[in-house]
Amino acid sequence: MPKNAIGTVFKILLASLVLGFILKVLEIDPKDLLLNFGETVQKAFAWAGDFVAGSVEYVLVGAVIVVPIWLIVFLVGRLKGK
Repeated sequence: MPKNAIGTVFKILLASLVLGFILKVLEIDPKDLLLNFGETVQKAFAWAGDFVAGSVEYVLVGAVIVVPIWLIVFLVGRLKGK
């Protein structure tokens, strides 16, 4: 078996292991996943939307601190001629 193929098989096995662990933690059964595929896709999109919506709030709260600090550092650097 070529070296490339062994690496590819290893990557597929590793990805399957990680995804399997995540699905187990989320209590998603492979049989249910296949039987209710449409519903599963809808749930996945809903979860992704909730994640993005929740993340936006954290980004905005963090930006209240990070942006002014960055602006000060940037302006001080400009004044020093860097």
